[in-house]
Amino acid sequence: MSIEQKRAARRHTLGLLFAAGVFAAGAPTAASAQARQEVRIGYQKYGTLTLLKGRGTLEQRLAAKNVTVKWTEFPAGPVLLEGLNVGSIDFGTVGEAPPIFAQAAGANLVYIGNEPPSPSSEAIVVPKDSKIRSLADLKGKKVVLNKGSNVHYLLVKALEKAGLAYKDIEAIYLPPADARAAFERGSVDAWVIWDPFLAAAEKQLGARVLADGKGLVSNHQFYLASRSYAEKNPEIVRIVLDEIAKVDAWGEKNQKEVAVILAAQTGLAVDVVALAASRYAYGVKPINATVIEQQQKVADAFTNLKLIPKAIVVKEAL
Repeated sequence: MSIEQKRAARRHTLGLLFAAGVFAAGAPTAASAQARQEVRIGYQKYGTLTLLKGRGTLEQRLAAKNVTVKWTEFPAGPVLLEGLNVGSIDFGTVGEAPPIFAQAAGANLVYIGNEPPSPSSEAIVVPKDSKIRSLADLKGKKVVLNKGSNVHYLLVKALEKAGLAYKDIEAIYLPPADARAAFERGSVDAWVIWDPFLAAAEKQLGARVLADGKGLVSNHQFYLASRSYAEKNPEIVRIVLDEIAKVDAWGEKNQKEVAVILAAQTGLAVDVVALAASRYAYGVKPINATVIEQQQKVADAFTNLKLIPKAIVVKEAL
């Protein structure tokens, strides 16, 4: 091979290496790739996490720490916490009942924070032309709900107020989409549901509210993390809560913008999410003893009804 041929071959080899990125400026090294982290957040079609996702401020804040955010939507709290338990997400938000069922099932989760009570964000609804006029009228009726979700405790307390036992109604357990279908075709007599599905039922189906959570339940929105993630990444957890607090403060003062963002995130009509957002409670707080005592009452109620397999001590999940 001549000198020119050798030089040409060398140039060709170098060209291939550059094309492959081996010598490219700023190409990621094994060390830099390893330094990148990801926080996996589970959310539902409601609440501050959906708003935070739509605003994009958490991604901006964590980018400076080389942390990316992966969002996963869940149809309800129980399946979200299943995801947390099996390690598919690190952090998420649910109502008051799902953590009870998850803890009873052995999930190693921790309470991180909560929003203020929002009792009007969940309700028992009936068709607009239903003959059911009071909670007592639910006796012997088919009531559909998502088992283990926040509305499960609402149903328990509503029946208690009416002097009915849980066995006095026929509970049918379905996720929100299937429950709505059953409600629309008249296969059930009542539906226990939360916003924005509640707002959609009111706006689109003319559903009539038989009773909401006021005077019955607190209906806190809780933020939870897997214990292992929270212990290994306390700074990231603090940043997530800080950004939730910021978007809470913004959302409380900008209801119209909140509705627009939530409509884009959920695919629901603006008037539906505007109604739901008007019932939100804004202002994330650290978990305190009073909230844990309320959660223990939820747990004890489910234990007494044998809806969970064993008694639990809620404070063990702090």
